[in-house]
Amino acid sequence: MKEEIQRKVISVFAVNEQGVLARIAGLFAGRGYNIETMTVAPVPDSVYSRFTIETRGNKKTIEQIIKQLNKLIPVLKVIDSSDIIEKETVLVKFSADNNLSDIDVLCKVYNGRIMNVNENSVVAVVVDEPNRIANFLKIIKKYSPKEIVRGGVVSMER
Repeated sequence: MKEEIQRKVISVFAVNEQGVLARIAGLFAGRGYNIETMTVAPVPDSVYSRFTIETRGNKKTIEQIIKQLNKLIPVLKVIDSSDIIEKETVLVKFSADNNLSDIDVLCKVYNGRIMNVNENSVVAVVVDEPNRIANFLKIIKKYSPKEIVRGGVVSMER
């Protein structure tokens, strides 16, 4: 029986120093694990950075990833809670020939809005849960987006 592949979001707090990102990415690459998304930012008023990593694997693989992350020297702590709030940001550029009101309504349904309009293009931003972002991207295909930029998952424990 094949083990179920699960999606997991892991937060890693590490010392904000040169080479930490390479060590964390190297841990995944060296063991053949994939990083679906990763966002990194300094923790305000501290010497740490927070890495939010989205990955996939069976239960054993996820446990291994967490154990290996905890062993890295610059890592302060690893949080693998399932009781989190998740958000993802996506920017989408459309041709200005599209119906602006249709795009605006769709964006608002997904916690977004039109950010910029010029004679050639319309740029919208949407911030929502990752599964809702995926659904938004399916729906907007009929408007033939010129460019899509996904920002990766950020999370916070409740």
